[in-house]
Amino acid sequence: MKASRIAAAGAAAGVTVLALSAPAFAHVSVQPEGAAAKGGYAVVDFKVPNERDDASTTKLEVNFPTDHPLASVMPEPMPGWKIDVTKSKLDKPLEMHGEKISEAVTKVTWTADGKGIEPGYFEKFPLSIGQLPEDTDQLVFKALQTYSNKEVVRWIEVPQKGQEEPDNPAPVLELSAAEDGHHSSSGDTASDTESAEQASADTAADTASSDSTDTTARVLGVVGIVVGAAGVAYGVLAGRRRTNA
Repeated sequence: MKASRIAAAGAAAGVTVLALSAPAFAHVSVQPEGAAAKGGYAVVDFKVPNERDDASTTKLEVNFPTDHPLASVMPEPMPGWKIDVTKSKLDKPLEMHGEKISEAVTKVTWTADGKGIEPGYFEKFPLSIGQLPEDTDQLVFKALQTYSNKEVVRWIEVPQKGQEEPDNPAPVLELSAAEDGHHSSSGDTASDTESAEQASADTAADTASSDSTDTTARVLGVVGIVVGAAGVAYGVLAGRRRTNA
């Protein structure tokens, strides 16, 4: 009886250890390198873990949001990966740096030339993107992860606030507030000009004051020398009179 209880306890403990030691399932995610401020540009990394023990990740497809298209998308070259950038016509052209953009990147695909991401590893896929929208707090990128055994995992479920995370959440990029000085108006320019002029005037006044102070010091120095010499001369004459007396 005791032996059976010990065996049962040991089995339960073994299951507990396995449960605690089992790795938590990760998913494809996106994070900025630094800040991803509204209205600006950012470098973002799509982090792709390999969740299979018997297959490697050989392909990653990232689809860009069509409701907030990005005019500039530039991938960083990655050894061992072929990169394809897909552009599509926009229903509504964008204006960027005074120019109208009629097409934008809608998908970036990385295809492994070699082993890809092997079991037990992850890899980051960097992109430079912009100009980030100013009328939303986040961008949702739907991604497809393909394994060497032809399995495709679709990370396309949009997380909802106040609800549990879905089984296959799409990568979401959170946008921070626009950086100060991102936009410059004519009023700001005039203010900057006035500040510069005031700083110049203050500098000139300080210089004049400094010159005046230097001149005064020099005059006082000369007067001091003259007074000192007169004192010495007087002392010498007084000594001679006493000797003659």
